Amino acid sequence: MEYAEVKTILRAFRMEGTVARIEPLGNGLINDTFKITTQEADCPDYVLQRINHAVFKDVALLQHNIEVVTRHIRQKLEARGEADLDRKVLRFVETTDGKTYVMDDKQRYWRLSVFIPRSKTVDSVTPESSRYAGQAFGNFEAMLVDVPEELGETIPDFHNMGFRLRQLKEAVEADVRGRVVEVRPLLDKIEEHAEKMCFAEELHRAGKLPKRLCHCDTKVNNMLFDEDGTVLCVIDLDTVMPSYVFSDFGDFMRTAANFTTEEDPDLSHVGFNMEIFKAFAEGYLESAGSFLTDVEIRHLPWAAAMFPFMQAVRFLADYLNGDTYYKIQYPEHNLNRAKNQLKLFDDVMEKMPAMEAFVS
Repeated sequence: MEYAEVKTILRAFRMEGTVARIEPLGNGLINDTFKITTQEADCPDYVLQRINHAVFKDVALLQHNIEVVTRHIRQKLEARGEADLDRKVLRFVETTDGKTYVMDDKQRYWRLSVFIPRSKTVDSVTPESSRYAGQAFGNFEAMLVDVPEELGETIPDFHNMGFRLRQLKEAVEADVRGRVVEVRPLLDKIEEHAEKMCFAEELHRAGKLPKRLCHCDTKVNNMLFDEDGTVLCVIDLDTVMPSYVFSDFGDFMRTAANFTTEEDPDLSHVGFNMEIFKAFAEGYLESAGSFLTDVEIRHLPWAAAMFPFMQAVRFLADYLNGDTYYKIQYPEHNLNRAKNQLKLFDDVMEKMPAMEAFVS
């Protein structure tokens, strides 16, 4: 992408200062996120980011959610007397027509936020970083329990187990690549556990489980740390939407507590790390325990089981559909991913009594 295009996009925003430098931020492979450095010492730097319109179809809804959430958190921090707010909550810059996003002449959507200086992310998953993550995401949810308006789902049915199982059923019925026969043992295993893995929807229908505003993408690198190692704020807010708290708890466990990655085809490497579970649970309950119900707390270990199970369902459905959603490096890639996640699910279920005892 030409920097002249970036400058044209920036003119739509009410930013302070004069652009001195434009550079790719992140891996630089796609060049859809840029750091904008300004000349003036008293003006902030910025981050210009392209919104993934292929995933987030309703950009207006997406940005409305983010605006409501960041405004509410900022008000909470102000009420506490917190200083340096622009380092503790994201601030998005309005366009000249009062929005927080703009569409360019190629129908790409962009937004501009204030860059948070002297901050860093961490990628290593340790008990220490997991505890910090639990505290940060639990506190994030706690600050949003009294948001005064209902927000929409930026990705409808994102963590709906029943919906994912229906997608798999449709893939089995269509069998467009003739792969159902070879995966029948996996399908039988999924069928065996399907009903109990829909516990969240069943509890919600019974009026026992509320939907809350959740982050829904609780990776350890989705929070910013200060130079002294304290957590500044939670970032990457595109998936913030109404969900069950199991989304934030289980999604972190699925990636952080696996001894290996979901890409590893060697199932002997796959297993559930109880030390990561304990650290995250302690941090999470420390900050979220003030508002969680007994039902939510008791089912947190089951969230750790539900998410690898759900991801196995999604990988297997994509394999049956001809690998149309997840990028693959070889023909059996999605199949191996599904096996990996089912192995993780098995280990979580074996450790369920220990997890339940720890939480209680």
